[in-house]
Amino acid sequence: MTAPENTGRRFHAYTIRHLDELLQRAPLTEEQRLRTRAVASVLPFRTNSYVVDELIDWDDPFEDPMFRLVFPQEDMLPAEDVDHIAELLQKGASKEEVTGAANRIRFKLNPHPAGQLALNIPKDGEEPIPGLQHKYRETVLFFPQQGQTCHAYCTYCFRWAQFVGIADLKMANNDVEQLTGYVRDHPEVSSVLLTGGDPMIMGEPVLRRYIEPLLEMEHVESVRIGSKALAYWPQRFVSDPDADDTLRLFERVVASGKNLAFMAHFSHRKELDSEIVREAVRRIRSTGAVIRTQAPLIRTINDDAEQWAGMWRTQHKLGMVPYYMFVERDTGPQDYFSVPLVRAWEIFRDAFSQVSGLCRTVRGPSMSATPGKVAVDGVVEIGEEKVFALRMLQARNPELVGRPFFAKFDENAVWVDDLKPAFADKFPFE
Repeated sequence: MTAPENTGRRFHAYTIRHLDELLQRAPLTEEQRLRTRAVASVLPFRTNSYVVDELIDWDDPFEDPMFRLVFPQEDMLPAEDVDHIAELLQKGASKEEVTGAANRIRFKLNPHPAGQLALNIPKDGEEPIPGLQHKYRETVLFFPQQGQTCHAYCTYCFRWAQFVGIADLKMANNDVEQLTGYVRDHPEVSSVLLTGGDPMIMGEPVLRRYIEPLLEMEHVESVRIGSKALAYWPQRFVSDPDADDTLRLFERVVASGKNLAFMAHFSHRKELDSEIVREAVRRIRSTGAVIRTQAPLIRTINDDAEQWAGMWRTQHKLGMVPYYMFVERDTGPQDYFSVPLVRAWEIFRDAFSQVSGLCRTVRGPSMSATPGKVAVDGVVEIGEEKVFALRMLQARNPELVGRPFFAKFDENAVWVDDLKPAFADKFPFE
């Protein structure tokens, strides 16, 4: 592993304290900046110097998808909510008053969708195990306490509730013994996913503390790391002080006989363009890790077939494996970002048709809903009735995996809960 040249950039985070200063780069009025700050008082805001300087077109930010991906927009929340927070900010209300108003709005935004707190948390005896989720038989998700932030936040993030400072909404655990004990006691678990936040915000010594014990368990076949770092801070794998140590840890995972799956989140083709991203991808792949790519379909950011086809082709060219196109979850500013399911399927179909078979490893559009991952396979006519053809890619009940079923066509439906069963009284998972 050759040591990279120093890029000269050190990580510098920007938060809501820097928002007004950053927005001076954009042609916003004082009122627009106030309303943007109001939205950022509800939805979390964090970015960094690489994203701000390298990925955003400040000459035309309002037409730039990367700007909308990172910077809150005033129409991401209902106008009356923005009005209320903006009024509090303008009159100099106390931090407690603004936070209280923001929290009331947050709890209206379905902060934890798909039953992830009520249904996914396993127990040790009668006690729930915090920071652990076991929704699907083979896979356990772990939320490291030290990984509860990201290099930058996506405005569409379905885990936004992790970052707003409400303890009851946070999923986190720093007890390695609790993680390893649970996995050891459940031999059906073949894959452990470190998620967050972003595990790659952690330094190598902390990351190693969670990963190394898993390498001793024969029934664990793969370790996954869910991360946006390749897009938002590729220096993590190239020039950060512990970049080489991190890659050596990846090598140890592979050498142990496990599959190391790096689940990279790329929302837009622009995130793949810089040389340092390509170098980071090359270095990760050189360890034997497999990089799989995924992202949700997001209105105003990537709701375009050519955009997805270009992403998949570029990812494949760089040696990554296109994996999932998700449907925006039913949480946070869903009304701003969601795309009707019929349009999502059309975009997926049209993008899928533009790539070679080697890119067609990708699946979608997929909804990570309460019963499992529901894919929209198409719109068909059966007995002169137009219906959605759906399929369970993953399910709480393993017997439902792969089973096709149908829903009545609804051109406005954006989520599985908007659909009604066709040719049956209920869906298979009900």
